[in-house]
Amino acid sequence: MKLPKVKYGRRLSYKEYLFNFFATITGLTIFNIEFIKQAFIPPYEIAEVKKHMDELGVKTFGIVSVTGFIIGLVLAMQSQPVLARFGASDFLPGMVALSVVRELGPVITALIFAGRVSSGIGAELGSMRVTEQIDAMEVSAVNPFKYLVVTRIIATTMILPILTIYVIIIALLGGYLAVIIVESMSFEYYRFAVINSVEFGDLIPGVAKTFVFGYIVGLVGCYKGFTAEGGTEGVGKASTSSVVIASLLILIFDMILVKISLWLWPTLG
Repeated sequence: MKLPKVKYGRRLSYKEYLFNFFATITGLTIFNIEFIKQAFIPPYEIAEVKKHMDELGVKTFGIVSVTGFIIGLVLAMQSQPVLARFGASDFLPGMVALSVVRELGPVITALIFAGRVSSGIGAELGSMRVTEQIDAMEVSAVNPFKYLVVTRIIATTMILPILTIYVIIIALLGGYLAVIIVESMSFEYYRFAVINSVEFGDLIPGVAKTFVFGYIVGLVGCYKGFTAEGGTEGVGKASTSSVVIASLLILIFDMILVKISLWLWPTLG
């Protein structure tokens, strides 16, 4: 599998920046095609997938818990004065629920996940590349792409939707705390308003697109780490660039997937 090399340096010309852009897009495309081919060829390394789901996903619960709670809390506190101007304070629980379920929960969770996981994958595989551990695996007749890359991408794709559902629940609890602070509203009323506001068609598109976000995080992190070169400096650049590229692709694909979901579920608009 031949991948185009990205040029690094202190000062790059506009042509070199343009070359790097197309080299990255081409490299990710080739890398993605290779993953699709390798993913359906046995052995499937189920144990490694479970291991990475624990390392990359379960250990992220702490940071996403804090993030989700703050999202719901701040959103409710910031929205209450605006709704109060129009005499619509009763709609606060529904507004918080729809905002978190449809957009904020999935996207913020994906960005936090990219910041922690994509950089970690890039640094880990980059270190293995520059220390020639990946080359040693190839000499030992072990398929490094399948063992190191395929397992990590599957793990990130499967764990991010679970994290997203968890963050949505935590954010709704944070929203309830804010409602208690700014409004005298019972938990039963808050729960009833949230359930009545969120429909099945709101939850499915929001959670479904996180499969794509998780795939992007794993793919970009593995690609940048697998192609790292230049010693420890190259590992640092692989880690940093993986976060930037993954975050940018998440926002771009979010825009595309929102349009697709509105086309498939017109009632969401």
